[in-house]
Amino acid sequence: MTAYLSIGDFSRATHLTVKTLRHYHQIGLLAPAEVDPHTGYRRYTTEQLSVAQVVRRFRDLDMPLEEIQAILVSSDPSLRNARIVAHLDRLQNQLGRTQRAVDDLRDLLIHPAPDAAGVELRAVPAVPAAAITEVVDAADGPVWLQGALGELHATLTAQGLTPTGQAGGVYTDEVFTEHRGESTVFIPCAGAVRPLGRVHPTVVPAAELAIITYRGEATGVDRSYATLATYVTRHALGVPGPIREYYPVGRPETTDTSLWRTEIGWPVFHTGTPHREAG
Repeated sequence: MTAYLSIGDFSRATHLTVKTLRHYHQIGLLAPAEVDPHTGYRRYTTEQLSVAQVVRRFRDLDMPLEEIQAILVSSDPSLRNARIVAHLDRLQNQLGRTQRAVDDLRDLLIHPAPDAAGVELRAVPAVPAAAITEVVDAADGPVWLQGALGELHATLTAQGLTPTGQAGGVYTDEVFTEHRGESTVFIPCAGAVRPLGRVHPTVVPAAELAIITYRGEATGVDRSYATLATYVTRHALGVPGPIREYYPVGRPETTDTSLWRTEIGWPVFHTGTPHREAG
């Protein structure tokens, strides 16, 4: 004989509020076994307790309701497991981002003052290059950068052209002030670049730059930008012009993000301070 629980008893047994149970019923996630047609009272079976426990634990892991529903209605165990593993992977990635943010915050509290010892002044000559230029949202910047670099490398290989320097990027002020602006990624190369897809030939202009090297993924790069801005404000004469970055070590060289290096260049006026010529 089937044993039934009222919605109140089911709520107590599952630690899901009555309001939550009604919502789950409305969206079809956890429907009661019976609904009295006259009173509208909902009744649940004891067999539904385990289902409710599964739903509650998935929600504790911030799984979206539509994904939980897809798992519960699926009759394919491999599909259910794939959805669960995918969500656990997302949680693991989020945990990693949270840990990095915590580490950065602790380090900021311990070392609040920027250390500009690693800043250098460098004269960068004009170079011919293959480039991709687009208006990009800042949130999409890292993914766009990797895709553009991959396309540039593939195009140079297909056209038999040899890189002659480090890949880099040129970013207008709007990228930082509006979080959306014109971004150019380039690879210096010898020979004539034939336009293909997004790739076009360009000449990256000469510049005088104050440069700092940032190591790791882009999550903490703002601290290096702040250090560079402090140095330029105190020791150099900043001039209008786009920010420039160079990527001596990135995903094409290694998947170990701790080894990635980005050189950030802030345009400055040459005041006679010794410069290191770009190689």
